[in-house]
Amino acid sequence: MSDSARRHRRRLRRPAALYLSAVLLMSGTAGCHTVGRGESSRLGAAGTAPHAALSRAMDLPWPTEGQASAEVEGVGSLGTRGEQTPVPIASITKVMTAYVILDDHPLPAGQQGETVTADQQAADESYSSSESTAPVVAGHTYTQRQLLELMMLPSGNNVARLLARWDAGSQEEFAKKMNKAASKLGMDRTVYTGASGMEPSTQSTATDQLKLARAVMKNEAFRQIVATPTVTAPGVGVRINNSNRLLGQDGVIGLKTGSSTPAGGNLMWAATKEIGGTSHLILGVVLHQQAGTNPTQGMAAAFDASHTLITAIRSALPQALAGA
Repeated sequence: MSDSARRHRRRLRRPAALYLSAVLLMSGTAGCHTVGRGESSRLGAAGTAPHAALSRAMDLPWPTEGQASAEVEGVGSLGTRGEQTPVPIASITKVMTAYVILDDHPLPAGQQGETVTADQQAADESYSSSESTAPVVAGHTYTQRQLLELMMLPSGNNVARLLARWDAGSQEEFAKKMNKAASKLGMDRTVYTGASGMEPSTQSTATDQLKLARAVMKNEAFRQIVATPTVTAPGVGVRINNSNRLLGQDGVIGLKTGSSTPAGGNLMWAATKEIGGTSHLILGVVLHQQAGTNPTQGMAAAFDASHTLITAIRSALPQALAGA
């Protein structure tokens, strides 16, 4: 074999993907997963073709329990962790509620959208001590965007149910729309039984919820809402903080928290990383952290697990794309 042929053969054997093992290996938490081809998106490297598939197996600091999945839009899947068996997802459910509402009632970015009058039921449920709620006043007229903010930021269950009644007449009819939307997105291991996530019978997997994250983050109005740190509740003047404590850190621009005793702690997250003037969108879902404990403990575990993943991926991504 000639010298030039040998050099060519060595080049073919050289990994075309990133050298992530040393960067991403976390003691006691790493798992090996193969990176596959992802779909192109309007987000991330807008106006450019996606990078080649990252084919080398890599070690990521996945959570040691529950399940998780992550991807870089326009680049590919970063793999999954845990058996993808449907589990309760708590208030992560509200992402699908918002997705259906925005599909039925399109909301231009920066606009307020249609108006909705709060009913007595939504107002009465504002005072519940057994679930997360947002303050609304019976008879007060809210804009579509205001209600989406009150649903997504403080995770107002009463507002999710109000939006469901406004859109479909009842929660039951709205749940049918949610399941239809899930089916269209290929979420074949997901079932929705309500708009808020209070019902433990609403169940899904990390890989299914990642499909939803990919779809809903194409909506600019939704992206603006989940990136909002605080809002003032109309009619009562109460300042409300976003429940996502990772927001604004390490490129995090969303997305949605969810916790309950049966579901444990859950987080659907979105973060960006700018490389060479191009912003890349990273999406991830962490489910079922410390299920069976109290919701506060589970949510803390979900934040910790997600933060570890986000920082590791953002740290390694420049080298990853350089080698792809």
